[in-house]
Amino acid sequence: MAAEPEALAPGLYLVATPIGNLGDITLRALDVLRRADRIACEDTRQTQKLLNHFEITTPTVSCHLHNEHQRAAELIEALKAGGRIALVSDAGMPGISDPGTWLTAEAIAAAIPVIPIPGANAALSALVASGLPTGEFHFIGFLPEKAGARRSRLEALAEEAAKSQVAQTLVFYEAPHRILETLADLEAVWGPALRVVVARELTKIHEEFLRGTVAAARQNLAARDRVRGEITLLVEALPQTSSHSDSQSAGAAPEKIAIRLARIQTETGADEKEALKRLARELGQSKSNVYRELQRERARLKTGSR
Repeated sequence: MAAEPEALAPGLYLVATPIGNLGDITLRALDVLRRADRIACEDTRQTQKLLNHFEITTPTVSCHLHNEHQRAAELIEALKAGGRIALVSDAGMPGISDPGTWLTAEAIAAAIPVIPIPGANAALSALVASGLPTGEFHFIGFLPEKAGARRSRLEALAEEAAKSQVAQTLVFYEAPHRILETLADLEAVWGPALRVVVARELTKIHEEFLRGTVAAARQNLAARDRVRGEITLLVEALPQTSSHSDSQSAGAAPEKIAIRLARIQTETGADEKEALKRLARELGQSKSNVYRELQRERARLKTGSR
């Protein structure tokens, strides 16, 4: 006679689900979903499709962006009583640009075991197939929707990258209707030669990787009637090189930065702020470094020093 399977230990199970291909579900994930008391879902309708496919009948309850705080109180009480709750998002790992972080924190605060069940993740899948540096990477998730806030965020990331000692890859999630605007902002901040990878529809039938410069990627997507599918965008963020440092030293002569800045303004009609951004890209430096050098030049001119 076969032995009865050991009962699932009480706790909150963070279960990764497929990001497109149902074959990416793990055996352990299926076991937990079958044996849990309840499954807390970002969207019960979406999760039900997965459960129906694998003939899983575990009851579901919603736990999404708009009710997570309220739902967490109910789920924590069930967990305190020895419950076994699986938490899933619509795709990938819960808590990564998806609901789940609040419930996880509340469970930990209540001394409830939290057990991750690994599986599919769009950011890591795109990263390992990108060809960009993987030694260090920075997952940002979704950028701000508003253009001004998005540009400011990218400028701050560019300045951080310039100060870094090693190359790293920035990983974003982006909506298809905003990808062209985001690529245009990247080109404006980093320049057209920036290396990027646009990973679209990962693990699905129409999976696609566009690898190359940001200018080429934007041109490719702009030529299409419509951009569809979930997108992971990766950016090669290079540190300031020694040659860039040499350029900064060479630019330390009086009026050097000021003259170049004036030339850009004359040729393009840009104001000083925009001209500073362009000059920073030409020099491979952060905008703040170029601005500080400009201020030093102006201070030397005021005092008459050389």
